Amino acid sequence: MRDPVLAWFDAHARDLPWRAPGRTPWGVLVSEVMLQQTPVVRVEPAWCAWMARWPGPADLAAAPTGDVLRAWDRLGYPRRALRLQECARAVVERHGGRLPADEARLLALPGVGAYTAAAVLAFAFGRRSVVLDTNVRRVLARTVAGEALPAPTQTVAETRLAAAYVPDDDATAARWAAASMELGALVCTARSPRCDACPVRDVCRWVAAGRPGDLHAHRRRTQAFTGTDRQVRGRVMALLREALGPVPASAVDAVWPDPAQLARCLDALVADGLVVRVEAASVDDAPTYRLPH
Repeated sequence: MRDPVLAWFDAHARDLPWRAPGRTPWGVLVSEVMLQQTPVVRVEPAWCAWMARWPGPADLAAAPTGDVLRAWDRLGYPRRALRLQECARAVVERHGGRLPADEARLLALPGVGAYTAAAVLAFAFGRRSVVLDTNVRRVLARTVAGEALPAPTQTVAETRLAAAYVPDDDATAARWAAASMELGALVCTARSPRCDACPVRDVCRWVAAGRPGDLHAHRRRTQAFTGTDRQVRGRVMALLREALGPVPASAVDAVWPDPAQLARCLDALVADGLVVRVEAASVDDAPTYRLPH
């Protein structure tokens, strides 16, 4: 299966800035953090602006946290931005400002999990690793297991299967990681797969079985965004990002009609270090809220 996918990738790979010849390992890590649950079309301009402003770990480590959160804007839960800055500071303190090319040292960095470490090894350093994101999981579930979608939770057997398909040499393994991921993103999509354009349609067990439905549909839950704590937190963060100074409690109260839910979300944002609550000097006054400095 590998050769057709690699050939397809050579012809159809997207021209993304974090794949450019001049990319840096740090730029690759930034892209991976931004791409978590955020589509490429939103990440690409944000990544370009981010890297122009803070091209290396030392630049981001020294930046005011409030500026980092404003630049993160609407890329998803902003806790990831704080972790990225913590990671930058750790790279500066532990590794002299250079991202390590060792899996164990990558995993020791704040905010870097198994997937991100594997992706950085492959895409930044051209090393062999098992890069298993939702796209690769879906490609292997269909072509090898004959299932519409992988299980909701990644399994040990699934990881072993993915490892078996990774080529032995570093260069080809890194290309395979990118190619299998790209195939899942562009062709073997979750909802409307383009099987007619797939380079491995002839060996796909899911196609051969008549494209059966999702075996795990009963275990998948999708949560609507409207009315959730995520929506409340997003509104609070948007208000504080746009403010020139501390925001009075009355203005924060106006972003959401449910006081109890708003209070719970504010407490969570403060606990996560994303918002600072400045207590009033007098008991007759209300607190104000701002982004961290």
